[in-house]
Amino acid sequence: MRHKPIKQVLVLAFTVMLAGVMHAQNIAEIAKSDPLVISGAVGTQNTYRYSSVGTGYGSPLSNTIYANLDICIYGFNMPFSLYYSNGSLDFNYPQLSLNFTPRYKNWTGHIGQSSMAMSNYVMNMSFNGIGLEYNSNRLRAGVFYGRLRNAVNGDPTDPFARTPQYKRMGWGFKLGYGSGKHFIDLYFLRAYDCLNSIDENAQNLVSPQENIVVGLKGQVTPFKWLAFSANVATSVFNKDSRAAKVPIKTSFDKIFDVNYSSLMRFAGDLSANIMLPGVNANISYRMVQPDYTSLGTYYMSNNYHSLGVTLGTTLFNKLSLTGTFSGQADNLSKRQMFTTAGYVYAANASMRLGNHLNVSASYNGYLQTQYDGTVKVNDSTRINRVMHSASLTPSYTYDTDMLGHTASLSLNYTSNKDLNPFANGESDVQTMAFGLSYNLDAKPIETNFTLSFSHQDSKGFSSHYRSDVLSLGASRSFLKEKNLNFSGSLSLCYNEIKRQSKNLSMGCDLSANYTYKEAHVFSASAGFNKYGDVNITKKRSSLDCTDITISFNYAYTFTLLAIKSKANKEKK
Repeated sequence: MRHKPIKQVLVLAFTVMLAGVMHAQNIAEIAKSDPLVISGAVGTQNTYRYSSVGTGYGSPLSNTIYANLDICIYGFNMPFSLYYSNGSLDFNYPQLSLNFTPRYKNWTGHIGQSSMAMSNYVMNMSFNGIGLEYNSNRLRAGVFYGRLRNAVNGDPTDPFARTPQYKRMGWGFKLGYGSGKHFIDLYFLRAYDCLNSIDENAQNLVSPQENIVVGLKGQVTPFKWLAFSANVATSVFNKDSRAAKVPIKTSFDKIFDVNYSSLMRFAGDLSANIMLPGVNANISYRMVQPDYTSLGTYYMSNNYHSLGVTLGTTLFNKLSLTGTFSGQADNLSKRQMFTTAGYVYAANASMRLGNHLNVSASYNGYLQTQYDGTVKVNDSTRINRVMHSASLTPSYTYDTDMLGHTASLSLNYTSNKDLNPFANGESDVQTMAFGLSYNLDAKPIETNFTLSFSHQDSKGFSSHYRSDVLSLGASRSFLKEKNLNFSGSLSLCYNEIKRQSKNLSMGCDLSANYTYKEAHVFSASAGFNKYGDVNITKKRSSLDCTDITISFNYAYTFTLLAIKSKANKEKK
């Protein structure tokens, strides 16, 4: 592998370019930052819990005291924290992690842990190193060099130890021209594992990897109503950089060695967008070849292709309609035992009726099925499932000088069914649910009231679940600054698993908070819940279980010292 010449050139180039940018940063941005600000917060959290059926808490009373101190010097933060809870003390001091992004006009520098926007097929992870970007109206460029991940040796004696991994380095660049309707961008990534970054024992467990990725992204708009876009990439990937080199010449010989573990794979997507008066349509196709890998991405699914179509329109300036269909199948290599395909179809509609009534409806469906691969699918075990969901949501709003009304209704249906004729229906589930809610804003007394009810009924092969919840709540703010707030709620909940259990619970919750001079925040809450099983044996039973929770919290934020910059002083 050949890395040193490229590394030296990049480091030298970055040093020169960033020196200029950082100098500009000192003038344009650092000067605007405050030289020194010391701020922090202290507070306490105290909670009492009681349960008549016992509790898993070590103590019914929980007390927490915390203190945070942040020292900020010209935009660089050094946070300290102290945390005490029930006899346990924890202290945290600043971790040295540099993240400096100086900017000057069209230039942006990256020092430390940073990221650079690139194609999702090329790189989507952060790096710890240096970088430089230039962005104007039409021209954009960027280059970076840094560490993509840290080395991990692992511990063979520890059953929970992390899997060993090499330190991974990378460098790359991007270059683009155009904007809006017409543009093209080129991306390049070189990533490699450092062979001696882990010990010999760990090296025997994992193989060092390396690859080159070249990506191209662009769009062209031949007409106002038609746009084509593409995002493609090619990756050359060495599964083991220690493998013997292939005795052939390639275009990347100076920076990359093709060996007997090398794989060359493709990924990309194409789309067409049609924008006509009142109608929008999009068709897209994506393919990611088997074993496509970029070491600049955290994770990427491969070995599949998909096709999607979306159509949307607006009628009478009131009715919006959207329809979507997409299909996806794997096993592009034809080496899997089976091929799995999934189809998604959806429709959405929304309409505004008058000035007060809105109605929306939606339908979503998903079909998953299995086809032959290297092995013929057995009909008795074939995956063939369908899922449906539908919803209807009307809402009504009416506002006067005295009262504000908002009411809504939601209806939902979902179904998950196994279409295999040999299936016995054990995994089939149907769920019906509806909810009602009403909100009243009583403006003369500045009080808000809410009333809601929800019901859910779910049936499976051998189960039947039901749930009903009724709740009533109110809230109000007091004082001239509206910095004293009270809220409370009552709830009644019934849960039933047929032929197994019936449970009823009644609860009451109260809360209050007060803010003094924006720095002091006091809050308190209390909750009471009474619950128990009812009518399990058709005998009279009672709500004989009780839970009580009471809490008090206080927080104070402060600034010990603030040396303001001249620019910030002038703003005041």
